[in-house]
Amino acid sequence: QRPGWMLSRALGVVGVSGALRRGLLTMQLKTVEFESLFTDGLKSIAELFRQNNYELRIAGGAVRDLLSERQPEDVDFATTATPEHMKEMFQAAGIRMINNKGEKHGTITARVHNQNFEITTLRVDVVTDGRHADVRFTTDWQEDAQRRDLTINAMFLDLDGTLYDYFNGYEDLKNKKVRFVGDPSQRIQEDYLRIMRYFRFYGKVAKESGDHDPKTLKSIKQFAKGMAGISGERIWLELKKTLVGNHAAHLVSLLYELDVAQYIGLPVIDGNLEELNNVCKNVHHHSPKPMTVLSALFRIQDDVLRLDLRLKISKEEKQLGLFLVKYRRDLIKADGSDPLKPYRDFIIDCREPDVQSRVCELLKYQGEDKLLKVMEQWSIPRFPVSGHDLRKIGIVSGKEIGTMLQELRNTWKKSGYLMDKEELLSMVKNP
Repeated sequence: QRPGWMLSRALGVVGVSGALRRGLLTMQLKTVEFESLFTDGLKSIAELFRQNNYELRIAGGAVRDLLSERQPEDVDFATTATPEHMKEMFQAAGIRMINNKGEKHGTITARVHNQNFEITTLRVDVVTDGRHADVRFTTDWQEDAQRRDLTINAMFLDLDGTLYDYFNGYEDLKNKKVRFVGDPSQRIQEDYLRIMRYFRFYGKVAKESGDHDPKTLKSIKQFAKGMAGISGERIWLELKKTLVGNHAAHLVSLLYELDVAQYIGLPVIDGNLEELNNVCKNVHHHSPKPMTVLSALFRIQDDVLRLDLRLKISKEEKQLGLFLVKYRRDLIKADGSDPLKPYRDFIIDCREPDVQSRVCELLKYQGEDKLLKVMEQWSIPRFPVSGHDLRKIGIVSGKEIGTMLQELRNTWKKSGYLMDKEELLSMVKNP
């Protein structure tokens, strides 16, 4: 069997052209995932651009997903039309435009048939400072591809299914390679966040943990300091995805080896990489929250607070980190017939609304797979006695009611939360 035929069969490809034109590889894609994109909204948008003689192609991550036979979560489009051209077109066609924040970068969002379409003019980065870029619009697809970060993110897909690949992104995707477009040092200096994006996509695409291009690692180490100027929120978005991808322990250890860790809020000297490695194995099949993985790196609660200062994590993420660092050694399963008892008691005593989900993350962290299954299905029982119930049977002192409620709660807990209101109140009436 010829390799070209196997490629066609594997990807549902109906025609492959391997001719390199200005470094361009084209091929035809026809898959179920691709065909499913053609909603009434997309058909309307496509027809409008065709009538006005502007090219419109799917860009970036959606192309990567489609080539991997995955349904893209978001589909971004690129076009030869300028933002002004698009606005004129959409206004003339009575199409509503929303969210004009992206316009200075060339992005217009149109809403058609209750669907949003984010369409960006092809552009070239004229001036970059490692964070932001001044752009010039272009009609040259290769120029736009050349300014993108990774080869696997620099492909375009025409709406007729033709793939436009200028930098061997498809080959890299098939071989599970993560490479920068052109010179890694240049790409990184254009936007230092690309260091974090490299790690994130490595965890998404690469098969083996140590399959890095040495030149790329050298460039990351050389320009790691540039991360100091990147906002914490942008770093955290990328780091979160890295932590729940593949090879997380390996990639975090690389952040240390390549001097990146100190600029992104991680413990500088004593990050617990051994604990992180163990926890990554424990949580692998359980869809952990990013903070559940990262907490393994922290030795003390102050490490969580320092991370928050740099990355501006959410209140929930911060609380989860503090909880895991505090209780990972102390809140553990019981010996005997009811190993979950300490966890259930903790949840009942805590009385916070999201404590059960935190305890589930703790069980993932500890590698307690069987207990996790039970805990996820456990409904928190409601303590059946209230102060009103005690007043009805003649106890009126507030202090006495408080004391009695606590005693009844302890009795209820010892019963495994099985005693009902009548049984508990009978102990008050008949002590």
